Amino acid sequence: MAFISLSPELSAKSFTGVENKFITKYMPILDPLAVKVYLYGLYLSGNAGTFTIDDLAKSLNISEEQAVNCFEYLDEFELVQITCRSPFEVTYLDAENVSGTPKKYKPEKYADFAKSVQAIIKGRMISTNEYREYFYLMDEYGFEQSALLMIVNYCVNMKGDDIRVQYIKKVAKSFAAEGATTAKKVDEKLAQFTSSTPSLLKIFSAAGISRRPGIEDDALYKKWSGEFGFSDEAIIAAARYFKAKTTEKIDEALGELYRNKKFDVKEIEFYCKNKNSVHAATVEIAKALGVYMQNAAPYIENYVSVWCDRGYELPALKALASYCFTHGRKSFEEMDDFIKTLYDKGIISEKAINSYIEMTNAEDEFIKKVLSSCGLTRRIISLDREFIAKWREWNFSDEMILKAAELAAGKNNPMAYMNGVLSSWKSSGVFTPDKITGAAPAVTSRGEKTVDRSVIERHYSKLRQIAEDRAEKTLEKALADKVYAKLHKELNSLNIQLAFAESRADGTEDEITQKIADTEKNADARLKELGIDKADFEPHYNCKICGDTGYDANGNPCRCLKKFIEDYKRA
Repeated sequence: MAFISLSPELSAKSFTGVENKFITKYMPILDPLAVKVYLYGLYLSGNAGTFTIDDLAKSLNISEEQAVNCFEYLDEFELVQITCRSPFEVTYLDAENVSGTPKKYKPEKYADFAKSVQAIIKGRMISTNEYREYFYLMDEYGFEQSALLMIVNYCVNMKGDDIRVQYIKKVAKSFAAEGATTAKKVDEKLAQFTSSTPSLLKIFSAAGISRRPGIEDDALYKKWSGEFGFSDEAIIAAARYFKAKTTEKIDEALGELYRNKKFDVKEIEFYCKNKNSVHAATVEIAKALGVYMQNAAPYIENYVSVWCDRGYELPALKALASYCFTHGRKSFEEMDDFIKTLYDKGIISEKAINSYIEMTNAEDEFIKKVLSSCGLTRRIISLDREFIAKWREWNFSDEMILKAAELAAGKNNPMAYMNGVLSSWKSSGVFTPDKITGAAPAVTSRGEKTVDRSVIERHYSKLRQIAEDRAEKTLEKALADKVYAKLHKELNSLNIQLAFAESRADGTEDEITQKIADTEKNADARLKELGIDKADFEPHYNCKICGDTGYDANGNPCRCLKKFIEDYKRA
């Protein structure tokens, strides 16, 4: 009969599996409390439910601190890995030796090494198991004896004589991972670490970290100064302003600053001092846009911080959020597109933004007035803005635009009709009300009475569309050229700047006007090189009198309309 067997009742119950390697290699040398914690943690990992380090401590009738210390002890033996401190989380690892029992080593092979390592660790006797760990490192990882002795000596200098072998193993494995297993390469790696030690000591002192820097700290420092590009002063500033008291916290702080492109000490100081206000402003912007925001961090990082980096102040951003909401831009993405447009135009300061908003609001009021005069009650659309901008380019005053709107009242397509009237006025040089000789009467032509109005409107709409498409394609061809496109964009920006300068009367009008003239000259020269006539940017209508609207400058039926009706009747 076997030495140990299970009763049928016990066989039917659930079990917690423990590696034989743990029982044969580790359990005889581990602290008894650590074994209890290991086994109970293993049991919890195989059972459903959510358990915490506090639950484990209460079940074993120990303090949470004792439980954490045991897991740290087990982590040094590489039986577990602590993956998170808050909340405390642990991952169980497999035991190291495949055979399950420590490997046999010939004492005479490592006799000199054993004497040397005991001479380095003077404060305690080295156990047989610890010697086996060193022998294992040399056999499995290919360390030269002198190389491993250098690593042990370094670790003792860092941690003292009571250092555990598991820490030495971790350091040795980090050296092996970089191919440093010979005395020469270990010496080179230690020299590199020594070169960063003064900087680390300075950083530790500023952060209030009392321990000496280790190899793992050197790896972090290389990341901070090399990969991230922070100076020692910037790292110290980050530790101070984020109140980071550990290297892990400093690493988190520098990661946040790196993502937000804050590298200089002054940038870090400003970022940290304004962090709370930026968060509050982001919440207000979200409310103004009508956006539900569960976590502000992504919005701060991807939008608000970027806007601030471009020079936009928080009060101005709040005002822009309200403006965007009322104009149908109800997301951070759409607000970002709008801000990019403003940025391209050089509108950044709060004063410039307020002026722009005031000007745009005034423009909207005028467009509403035009639509009302036309007899339209719909909301403003982008085409309305394009029409107004074009008519202003034609040098028509608001008074003349409203006059055209009055003439367009009752027409099937009032805005298109206005465009035709203003185009014919432009061709005839009619830019003031006193030059308008009459109003547009109702259609009274005998031919028109017998021709459906929709036929006439479709005819002229098609003519205008052909002319306008031709002009648009010419402009698109020119803008496809990068040189001209850049000059065109500069001209648009300068014209906006001139409008603001004239409204403020700040004395820069002449300078901007000269820049516009110079830029236009360069743009015209480029068009000539491209073989494009600037005049082709404007539609070339078939009828120069009415601009393919059917009505002349006075709103009377044009002769081309009369001819069209006669031809239509004969057809």
